Amino acid sequence: MLNKPIWPIKATWPILALAAGIGLSACKILPTPSAQGGAGNASGFNPDKMVEDIWAAKVIPYLQERAGPFAEVQALAKTDQAAAGAKYGNPKKQANSPWTFAVRVEGKIVAANTQSRAGTMDIDVDGDGKADARIQIGPAMRGTALRDSLDFVQFNDFTNQIDFAQFGKAFNAFSDKTVLSKLPREALEGRTAKVLGAYTIEGGQDLPLVTPAEAEIGPKP
Repeated sequence: MLNKPIWPIKATWPILALAAGIGLSACKILPTPSAQGGAGNASGFNPDKMVEDIWAAKVIPYLQERAGPFAEVQALAKTDQAAAGAKYGNPKKQANSPWTFAVRVEGKIVAANTQSRAGTMDIDVDGDGKADARIQIGPAMRGTALRDSLDFVQFNDFTNQIDFAQFGKAFNAFSDKTVLSKLPREALEGRTAKVLGAYTIEGGQDLPLVTPAEAEIGPKP
């Protein structure tokens, strides 16, 4: 009976380990490019510059033409949001998105919060002494109502959701920089206010939350 050769299996382990080590060393882990918008990124996307470029030429004229008096917009929105959207909103919005309306708010300031970074002022539109709308005066502002009110801005025009979100935030930042930061902050109650802006119908709100594109506060009474 012939003896079967015994292969030196253990001797191959260092060779296999060496080969595996060479394979791993040849692989490189590349960093994922940042998709943050901010002031600009490696791809050249700069939401702040994009908003600045269209603000006076397109955004303000669009809102001025599209906006309705707050009382009219709100009354129609309460009964028929689709009809209000067709008249004052963005009919090209994504189907699952809430309606956003362009609006003019004019009345007396009955309350103001200027201690928080998310500052607001409450406006009595109909003269009954009660607030009808809440105006964001920054510097921090919620939502993307200004972006969402524009029918010439579409999600499919952007590379991804993050860029689209950064573009929405850039509207708020530009409004604060050019308009809201220049408003008075002291003794606001009792003054008159005029606002051109947009708001989104959302559940759970005490008052419609309007983001201004233009704002003016009258003198102390």
